[in-house]
Amino acid sequence: MFEKVDPKTLDLNVFSAIGEQWMLITAGDRDNCNTMTASWGGLGVIWGAPAATAYIRPQRYTKEFVDNSDYFTLSFFPEAYRKELALCGSKSGRDVDKAEACGFTVAMAREGAPYFEQADLVLVCRKRFAQAMDPANIPLDVREKWYPEEDYHTMYIGEIVEVLKKG
Repeated sequence: MFEKVDPKTLDLNVFSAIGEQWMLITAGDRDNCNTMTASWGGLGVIWGAPAATAYIRPQRYTKEFVDNSDYFTLSFFPEAYRKELALCGSKSGRDVDKAEACGFTVAMAREGAPYFEQADLVLVCRKRFAQAMDPANIPLDVREKWYPEEDYHTMYIGEIVEVLKKG
């Protein structure tokens, strides 16, 4: 069962949780949502509020859902779900119902943002900012390594409005 907690009480190594264990970015509604695995992002404070950043490439189906939603969630899972997270990062929601393929149960946060009951931690984010990365401001070595297809991410900033943690 999830309990609401204050973001300031989180004891989370964000470098490990995001960069190594991964997270799911999810948006949409109960009947039509999509999710993707992400290993880029951050947590901190901006504009006086707890916030999360997420980065999505233009070809990702989840981007359409995040763009068309006021809220999105970031969900963190125990290691036992590594195979499911790998599937969510390698298959498109255009071709496969990822929640069904992974055996995930969709739940809804009070703001109407979807998340999965199997997660250990869910950050419910109100989308506050979105901007495509400008290649002119990205160093050449980074562009060459991470953007050979020139498919630059859009950066999203979400105000963390609710934190749900498994009790």
